[in-house]
Amino acid sequence: MAKWITSPQFEDLTPLDVFHRERQITDVKNDTENGNSVILFRKNTALVKLPQKAELKVTADDFYRLYINGVFVTEGPAPAYHFRYRYDVVDISKYLKKGVNTFAFLTYYSGLINRVCQSGDRRCGLCCELVCDGLSVFQSDESFLCQKHTGFTASGKVGYDTQFLQLYDSRCDEDGFELPDFNDGKWSKAVYVKNDDHVFADGISKHIVFEKVRPAVVEKRNGALFVDFGGMYVGYLCLKANGKSGEEAIIRCGQELNGDGSVRYNLRANCVYEEKWILSGKEDKLYQIDYKSFRYTELVSDAEIYDIYLYSRHYPFELKAKIRQEFDSDADIKKVFDLCVRSQKYGVQEMVNDCMEREKGVYLGDGCYTSLCNFILTKDDKLMRQFIEDAFSSSFIADTLMSCLNCSFMQEIAEYPLILVQLLLWHYRLTKDKEFLQKNANRSSKLLDSYGRFEKNGLLYDTEQWCVTEWPSNYRDGYAVNNDGNKPLSEPHVVMNAYYINAIRAQNEMQKQLGLPGYKDTKPLIKAFNKAFYNTEKHLYKDGLVSDHISYIGNAFPFGFGLCEDPVFYEKMTGWFAEKGVTGTSLFATFPLLTGFIRTNRPDLIKEAVKDEKAWLNMIKEGATATFECWGADGKWNTSLFHLQNTHIATFISDTDLSFIPV
Repeated sequence: MAKWITSPQFEDLTPLDVFHRERQITDVKNDTENGNSVILFRKNTALVKLPQKAELKVTADDFYRLYINGVFVTEGPAPAYHFRYRYDVVDISKYLKKGVNTFAFLTYYSGLINRVCQSGDRRCGLCCELVCDGLSVFQSDESFLCQKHTGFTASGKVGYDTQFLQLYDSRCDEDGFELPDFNDGKWSKAVYVKNDDHVFADGISKHIVFEKVRPAVVEKRNGALFVDFGGMYVGYLCLKANGKSGEEAIIRCGQELNGDGSVRYNLRANCVYEEKWILSGKEDKLYQIDYKSFRYTELVSDAEIYDIYLYSRHYPFELKAKIRQEFDSDADIKKVFDLCVRSQKYGVQEMVNDCMEREKGVYLGDGCYTSLCNFILTKDDKLMRQFIEDAFSSSFIADTLMSCLNCSFMQEIAEYPLILVQLLLWHYRLTKDKEFLQKNANRSSKLLDSYGRFEKNGLLYDTEQWCVTEWPSNYRDGYAVNNDGNKPLSEPHVVMNAYYINAIRAQNEMQKQLGLPGYKDTKPLIKAFNKAFYNTEKHLYKDGLVSDHISYIGNAFPFGFGLCEDPVFYEKMTGWFAEKGVTGTSLFATFPLLTGFIRTNRPDLIKEAVKDEKAWLNMIKEGATATFECWGADGKWNTSLFHLQNTHIATFISDTDLSFIPV
């Protein structure tokens, strides 16, 4: 790749180290001095003849959007740590013409410490190279022109400092910067980044694609122009307007409607999707930087507004799986399957984001189930392989890995890396890729070594991380062990130890497949586990070593992982399921619960779970076109209405042989 270039504002900045353990007290904070910077670059190049093949290798930190000859081409890159940074290789042959070609780049540095990407680190710039028929035509250098875009002004933030809201002023000098005839005569020369420390790594996953979605409904409603795109998407609102110079348009986006039919732009997920646009008096085009998750839009303006569409962005998706034959004639199960398929298609971005608005980041625990489901549906393992690589790469911060990947927000959740060990075994069982297994089984062995230092007398004690157990907390059925927040764990508990044993069993199976000795004998661990937590009189597990409380959640995990030798326990759990149903669980106990039905040869109970009118069918009843974070919109205080973890049920109702799941 070429050298990194930037604007003079960033030329001399020294990168900041934003990495630390979650419990470590640091002074890492948002880069308010340099944040929300939109830097534009332009480069003209002449082609005597059209090449047979033209590729642009391109990346930026944090973000780029590429235009060629005034036409939008793509954007990226996938978030990554700076020492294994990603770049895109884009076939641009169809965008080129004989003569002068204009390359225009919008780059963006948010400066926010969040779950989206590694920002707030004072790294900002562009790096690119044009290769035509195998020959380098240009590389990013000081011949590029650059200019700070003055049209964008931050008007607030949404989510957990996830993104800035913007006021866009079409009267700015940079409006139309991507057009070939734009006058860039006053722009300055780009400069090389003096303290660049990016190291590139080849990516495994594919580049995102784009889809233009026209509205299903456009009408006047409640004094505004109301737009319904017919379903939930992730992307950008695009439109044009004719109005008076200085006239203001209010733009509101939402995932659902209020009772009066107006757009609920104050999302449940702690995002207020309201922005403003100032018109120039000419034909104006709306520019936006950061994507949103929405279905509806309302536009409050006296201007003429037209050419409205939604530019959907998502990971390439081709459905290869079918619904399981015994479910094919069931209309309700088909609705659930179709909901999950649509959610995977339009929700997955460069990575397996958990929710599409509040955090927009990759959580290790959620991502294990989401990437597995993506593979089951598409039969393409690239996204899962990339996810596994990304997860293990976080070990430079903590040997027990991070919960939020490829970003500057530091969070550690104890059980998530143990789910990753399961995922690695699932990947091997589905692909038989022994080379990939061999590479990563050594990593997972070291990961388990890191957990092993917290083991005492066969039980896992405080791992210096918090444990979700089940989320949100109101789904824990009164789970009695205090495991929330940035605090030491009060006592060993059943859920964490169940995860630990299951991960070791997965590791043993992987090493067996590689012809290696087992990692660790689980018999003493299971014996200690049952002695510590199993109530032989009630035939159920208590929550903790000290607590005597018995919860549905605390028993779902040993049930799913098959840790009890007492057959009465499994009878008790199926009876409890008849009472509590699948909605007695939520994000993290649901998958083990369903796994238990496979293990005990009860596919009928999987069917019951899918057809539970309070679960996925309730989402559909409430109007979902994407899976919710909870069983209903009111399930938690900040419910995401586009959350990918709950697509995992498609794994269980697809035509895949489910025997690969139990460890």
